[in-house]
Amino acid sequence: MFELSAEEQLRHLKKGVVDLVEEKELLAKLKKSVDEKKPLRIKVGFDPSRPDLHIGHTVVINKMRQWQDLGHQVIFIVGDFTAMIGDPTGKNETRPALTRDEVVENAKSYAEQCFKILDRDKTELVYNATWLDAMSPSDFIRLSSQYTVARMLERDDFSKRYQNNQPISIHEFMYPLTQAYDSVAIKADVEMGGTDQRFNLLVGRDIQKSYGVRPQSIMTMPLLEGLDGVKKMSKSYDNYIGVDEIPREMFGKTMRVSDELMYRYLELLTDMTVDQIESLKTDVGAGKKHPRDVKVGLAKLLVERFHSKSAADQAEEEFNRMFQQGGLPDDLQEKNLAAGDHSLVQVMVDFGMASSKGEARRLMQGGGVQLDGSKVMDPQGTTSFASGDNVILKVGKKKFVRILVP
Repeated sequence: MFELSAEEQLRHLKKGVVDLVEEKELLAKLKKSVDEKKPLRIKVGFDPSRPDLHIGHTVVINKMRQWQDLGHQVIFIVGDFTAMIGDPTGKNETRPALTRDEVVENAKSYAEQCFKILDRDKTELVYNATWLDAMSPSDFIRLSSQYTVARMLERDDFSKRYQNNQPISIHEFMYPLTQAYDSVAIKADVEMGGTDQRFNLLVGRDIQKSYGVRPQSIMTMPLLEGLDGVKKMSKSYDNYIGVDEIPREMFGKTMRVSDELMYRYLELLTDMTVDQIESLKTDVGAGKKHPRDVKVGLAKLLVERFHSKSAADQAEEEFNRMFQQGGLPDDLQEKNLAAGDHSLVQVMVDFGMASSKGEARRLMQGGGVQLDGSKVMDPQGTTSFASGDNVILKVGKKKFVRILVP
């Protein structure tokens, strides 16, 4: 523990960081930590608003692992209380509230998936409902008295909504305050988050001062663009790669990343150095290496990180067989269907190959549905299935199911 000096630790930790508040302050904390051989407390919070983490979340989790490797204590806060408020960051309208049951169910997967990167034995996993549920109405009044409406309206998304006469619910003002109180409760020395969390993290510094706690330093990390290359990665935008996705899905989705974006993924999601990434760019530009080969390398690195090397090799073989040689996946699902006339639109929904009839119709009209290699493009039509039929339904590029008719 603490094999590196404070200066060396800071140099290591600054890699990939967008904002650091305040650098001199953090260096002083690191020096004191080294002198006293006492780890700093590093806080990151995640609201379980959806069931699973995606690789966009891992940009900051990778940084947490760096802190761990340097000997510091990381605290992974599952925001089971704050998720019921809903983070208004970047939203132009009030978010729908989640129920306690929804949050609890989502939190279970967060608690496990974070350990695909973090060292379980060196991670303090806590739920913020532990202290926030225990607060009385007078405690919340005291907390809300520590910040003004004027300061809240300095926040970009709040100010835009106010200027555009869009409603802001009072409880939304409580979100940054409750997130800030988490820092008081766990006595955070450093809090990290995406660049969109800068306002919330700064509120944490102010609230800590109000409660007589030494203010945390803050680090913000870049937001990872999703597969579309435009919006930030989010399940809401359906442009994500899930941490818990099976190797085939993870590999296939990574191969959809644009040639330009793949370098950013290498920078933010792998241990490759800037020099190594620049060398790849040079080789691609000179025609010495094909962009597809770089993308395959990225896909294998991600699958290996979240699964295993053998899973990465198998995912590559399966991808090549499916998309280059027209083969079928090893884990082809089989579904039974009664003999008779069926709407393929309804079949796709029933078999989980489309989220709704509307999506199924769009896929079909776009030529993305095949039955035994033949395109089916009439969403209003029906298909006749006879006893003994054994046919392959393909939806999009990577969804397959074998339909068996008893």
